Amino acid sequence: MTNDKNVLLSAEHLYKSYDTGKKDKQIHAVSDVSLEIYKGETLALVGESGCGKSTLGRTLIHMLPASSGSIYYDGKDIASMTDKEFRPYRRKMQMIFQDPYASLDPRMTVRDIIAEPIETYKLCKSREETTEMVLRLMDAVGIPGEFLQRYPHQFSGGQRQRIGIARAIALSPELIICDEPVSALDVSVQSQVLNLLKDIQKIYDLTYLFIGHDLSVINFVADRVCVMFLGFVCEISKKEELYESPLHPYTEFLLDAIPLADPHRRKRERKVLTGEIPSPVDLPKGCAFCTRCPYATEECRTTRPELHSIGDRQVACHHPLQN
Repeated sequence: MTNDKNVLLSAEHLYKSYDTGKKDKQIHAVSDVSLEIYKGETLALVGESGCGKSTLGRTLIHMLPASSGSIYYDGKDIASMTDKEFRPYRRKMQMIFQDPYASLDPRMTVRDIIAEPIETYKLCKSREETTEMVLRLMDAVGIPGEFLQRYPHQFSGGQRQRIGIARAIALSPELIICDEPVSALDVSVQSQVLNLLKDIQKIYDLTYLFIGHDLSVINFVADRVCVMFLGFVCEISKKEELYESPLHPYTEFLLDAIPLADPHRRKRERKVLTGEIPSPVDLPKGCAFCTRCPYATEECRTTRPELHSIGDRQVACHHPLQN
């Protein structure tokens, strides 16, 4: 981690909801999220499917409009900007998508896919200069130059994701949202792409928001970890502290669910979550996790916990775990 807590992007009380078509009923995808992303770090966003990770990532970089709240990028509130006002910031924030098969236009060659953002922002003076830049980007991600005129269907999943990475770094961004970039890849390819992402981060001085659910992958890439449940932030902590001594009960259950390679340790009794997951349309009055938490009290069921600091960590829990 190369930053000195120099904040690149921050969110304050961010909400993102969707209409259901029914009166006074909305899907609360992101609720009251406040966080900071430091320059040069990898902040991992984890939680189970449907917890709002991808929605938050897209909202932070203006791909989705926020329902309310503020997003500050280098001190400027981008949440309230129009698309025209935001355009100069777009090239500073890019995204690597989860599905390398769906994120590339099958009708475009590799050259045109990577060249598209370059040509949109007129970074080169001629087609030849653009092609030279594309070849440099292909080399940076390990795609041979002779594949310049191939189409996406002629590549493997890992190669397609490398092409997606090349496209993401084409504009020399400062922040990249990595939306589960290896979850659709074979296990044998995942480590290659993860190592590439780490190398690219050092070379291009990038900041990552890495969205994922595989905690072994998160342990490899992250500097800090933000845990989400049902649209709310549960805990934000340095990776080492979170894995060693989680403060939020939900984090404890996530860590306990990690598969173990040791057959003797597999036999240990695991903690299993019970209870129903609340509906994102009808959230509990208190803590969103209270219906599944074995430590829940009456206070948890009636009063929503605020995200507060314990040392240099943050947790949204009335009764944080004592480790």
